[in-house]
Amino acid sequence: MLTKHSITLLVIALLFSISYVSWPVYQAMAHKGKVDFLPFHQFIDIPYPFPTQQEINNKTYQQTGTYALQTISAHAIGINAPGISAAVAIDGQLVWAGAAGWASIESSIPVNTDTQFRVGSTSKALTGTALARMVDAKQIELDNPIAKYLISLPNEQWHNITPRQLASHTAGLPHYKDNSDYLGLYRTLALATRYEQVKDALTIFDNSALLFTPGTQFSYSTFGTVLLSAAMAGAADKSYLEIMQNQVFTPLDMAATKAEFQANSQDNLATFYWNNKGRNEQVRKWRDVDLSHRLAGGGFISTSSDLVKLGAAFLQDDFISAKTREMFWTPQVLPNGDETPNGYALGWRVITRKIDDTIGEITFANHGGVSRGAQSWLMVIPKYKMAVAVNINANTKVFWDFGKVSMQLAKMFIHRKVQIMEADI
Repeated sequence: MLTKHSITLLVIALLFSISYVSWPVYQAMAHKGKVDFLPFHQFIDIPYPFPTQQEINNKTYQQTGTYALQTISAHAIGINAPGISAAVAIDGQLVWAGAAGWASIESSIPVNTDTQFRVGSTSKALTGTALARMVDAKQIELDNPIAKYLISLPNEQWHNITPRQLASHTAGLPHYKDNSDYLGLYRTLALATRYEQVKDALTIFDNSALLFTPGTQFSYSTFGTVLLSAAMAGAADKSYLEIMQNQVFTPLDMAATKAEFQANSQDNLATFYWNNKGRNEQVRKWRDVDLSHRLAGGGFISTSSDLVKLGAAFLQDDFISAKTREMFWTPQVLPNGDETPNGYALGWRVITRKIDDTIGEITFANHGGVSRGAQSWLMVIPKYKMAVAVNINANTKVFWDFGKVSMQLAKMFIHRKVQIMEADI
């Protein structure tokens, strides 16, 4: 028979267990703005004026760079981001990089051009680049079933899915909220589990049903990119991170780009902040999270300078063949004849927008990312052989409230490039 003391201990243990399990869920909901933070959570002011820094590697863009630095600084203040960085590459050269604001408010550390940010789903463009290199090397076929590359698939529904379908979000894999693997769903809320190998991360969603028959519809899914990375590892008989290092990071000298869990004291990782999706002038440090479960689709850190190196390299035939580049930058077509939404191709989106009346419309490949306390954007403009990247260590309610500054930067540098070209005629 249980004593009163034993019952008390059981109740305490039960309450502790419930609190332990519920705390990460509460934290996730508070950071999403669904519930209020508890009173002991401290908020701090963003210090102004912003410190700024820039690197100009081509003196013909000196004045344009100065304007660009002023532009990103004002933009970060306008969206209540503690810090911002941006970079522009033209004709295969990093011509300008700039930074404004704070990498760490608490330690009074300014953002500089070497500051690393979480790049969120911009990681998909990184993975897409490695996949393109593997296609060129004939290490993987886009239309083979992934069962050819992954011997033991934990979900029978995955066997006939192809790398093309995974890279274009037409495989039917769920995204976070659609995940019916409830233990995995909890882990994507808790964000406390380390996955050293991408195949281990498949346990997050391997019991979840597909949303539709692969190849018939479009549904954006980071889990699809995670499964793609496991297929790539199987095809190359190397770990996914080895593939990324050998195919992308080392050839392009992207030394600042890595999985966040690989960061150490020698890195320059920003502090990430909650700012009520850009609506608060006060911020608080984002809770500690582990994003290793979404590595290929959202777990990398990088700098704006590294990102434009990748963007510039994608335009070079000795890095990605012209045939493969066209394939990866062509939006997919669904069986009903519709093009995939937002021009989604293979790891990249490709869209057309008007810059101004002089330049007119530009077509550009791109990918953006939203992460915990960070947002990222990379665009590549083939006509002008230009790449533009922007990163912040906070969030905005509407992504383009952040990303639109990239169009201002592109406009400045395109006009300057045209002036230079006309002066040389």
